[in-house]
Amino acid sequence: MAVSDSRCNETEIRALLFHAERMVLWQSVEAWDDNSLSCSTSTHNDVKNPLRRDGALSSIHLAEYGAQMMAIHGALLVRKNTGGTLAPGVLTSLKDFEMHVPRIDDISAVLTGTAKVLISGASGSIYEFSIDAGDRRVASGRVSVLTLPGATTST
Repeated sequence: MAVSDSRCNETEIRALLFHAERMVLWQSVEAWDDNSLSCSTSTHNDVKNPLRRDGALSSIHLAEYGAQMMAIHGALLVRKNTGGTLAPGVLTSLKDFEMHVPRIDDISAVLTGTAKVLISGASGSIYEFSIDAGDRRVASGRVSVLTLPGATTST
């Protein structure tokens, strides 16, 4: 992966996303280019993770981890290309989502994720993603986002 910018830490990721507090799930961007990025996190081990229910964090929530990688990548691209911020969007579909574990709060390994652009344009984007814990694949799928009508990036 050819890196087009330096790595991003959690503070920088927070500035890129519309999410707040503990809903920012990725802690580091390890590398990125115009077509993909890779991230890492240990937020699945946070007992105060807001996605937990009854003390457990289901692997279904890895769909949100995948969607956030897409948003981070889109925001990095907008910042690089225009100096602006990402326009708001709506998650429109999750396809071919596969979960290989029932829950993720019991995984001690750092989660690493990769997101790759399949289609991107003014009206939205489609990405494929995969998330691993060590050498074990825990989830993969495709996420589509529709840019909200009238939404623009700000500069």
